[in-house]
Amino acid sequence: MLRIDGRAFDALRPVRITLGYMPYAEGSAFIEIGGTKVITAVSVEERVPAFLRGQGSGWITAEYAMLPRATATRSAREVTLGRVQGRSQEIQRLIGRSLRAAVDLRALGERTLTVDCDVFQADGGTRTAAITAGYLAVVQALRTLANRKLIRDVPVKYAVGAISVGIVGGKPLLDLCYEEDCRAEVDFNVVMTERGEFVELQGTAETRPFPRAAMDTMLELAEKGIRDLFEAQRAVLRTARS
Repeated sequence: MLRIDGRAFDALRPVRITLGYMPYAEGSAFIEIGGTKVITAVSVEERVPAFLRGQGSGWITAEYAMLPRATATRSAREVTLGRVQGRSQEIQRLIGRSLRAAVDLRALGERTLTVDCDVFQADGGTRTAAITAGYLAVVQALRTLANRKLIRDVPVKYAVGAISVGIVGGKPLLDLCYEEDCRAEVDFNVVMTERGEFVELQGTAETRPFPRAAMDTMLELAEKGIRDLFEAQRAVLRTARS
């Protein structure tokens, strides 16, 4: 099957990540995966939600938004609608859960990291791109806190990355662009740690049910793609260190 952009079935779109993209944030990362462009920025507050007060544990939460012309037609800003839409709520909860899995929250102390994720341009996989870049922004923010002697070290347990995968025209494909995602019979978002453990699986049959063997194939494909993203993350962090 010839893909729209000529990629192999198991190939990521070109990945480019810029760390420290926003100078005022404690941590930030701008990620470009093909035509999808997402910026993530971390803000640190010396407080935690009420349910965590006095427990000596920190918290990581996320907010997600798409700029009005990130897509082919304008979408209204959620602030003008007076509410956060269900899709945005679902995505920001996914991002928060994924990033909390990467960090030892007790070592963070009673602090909250808020990860703002804004989509400049959408061409499929915006939530997975936000997780992959959000992890890097969180690491940079933790390094900032460690450099300020506010925490003893950088309490990262393991890297976290995410990618989309699906079945289009009966064929499994990695890292779906928008046109592929629109035609997918099955669509999965996969979040995984560098230990090979899954944080979250979001899978849907868009047309008809799919067998277990198809799911296994998609998860293997997603694991390959996420491991490629881990390499990209490590390269960015090594460059920042030097």
